[in-house]
Amino acid sequence: MTDGLAPTTRFTDRVADYVRHRPGYPPALLRWLRDEHGVAPDWPVADIGAGTGISARMFLEAGHAVVAVEPNPAMRQAAIAALGGHPRFAAVDGRAEATHLPDASVALVSAAQAFHWFDRRTVKAESRRILRPGGLVAVYWNFRRTSGSPFLEGYERLLREHAPEYAQVAGRYPDEAAMARWFGAGLRGMATFPNTQRLDLDALRGRLLSSSYAPRAGDPRHGPMMEALEALFASTAVDGRVDFDYDTRIHVGVPDG
Repeated sequence: MTDGLAPTTRFTDRVADYVRHRPGYPPALLRWLRDEHGVAPDWPVADIGAGTGISARMFLEAGHAVVAVEPNPAMRQAAIAALGGHPRFAAVDGRAEATHLPDASVALVSAAQAFHWFDRRTVKAESRRILRPGGLVAVYWNFRRTSGSPFLEGYERLLREHAPEYAQVAGRYPDEAAMARWFGAGLRGMATFPNTQRLDLDALRGRLLSSSYAPRAGDPRHGPMMEALEALFASTAVDGRVDFDYDTRIHVGVPDG
């Protein structure tokens, strides 16, 4: 990468917060894949950019065999620690652009939350290589809402004021038009589902610190950021919680060549 944002290492010191405080995905997402696109439990899944195994767990619990492809050793080990005892789970040291999986070996390529770090041209070719005939690629994110409540709007202001890398990272996320171009004629469908975490103050702190752009302890910006977070929580929490709202967006299909 040329922009200084190294995707395979930038989460290494955030694994514990990532495991504890990142959201999962709404059950409606899997129902949609099943009902609208025929994704059955016997479809083997390659979860590329699998991180700590959040999305891999979702597919395992739904009956799929899953191979988690993750280049970051700390995140991959967290996934193995959480899921390694499952008979249908495996993890490999690979990148989305070079999974090391056999040709035509999976029925579903899952890219959850990490797609904006990938080389889109190379990952398209790799996804097509490992898909068996009739298989699909699903790309999805939890997009944090930036408006709609005093908390959401205040959190967005906090990031822009205290996390200098935030705008650069946020700018990497492709919009719907970009995803339509990436899939091309192979796009089969898209959908959006609501998703919410209800967080107390400790969980909110962990959720912020799980983000790769949040200044860590020792950075002079860390203290002011955390003070601002505590003040935001104090002014917006209801019954000791804030609603951290997302729109979970998914695109599915087979990217054209």
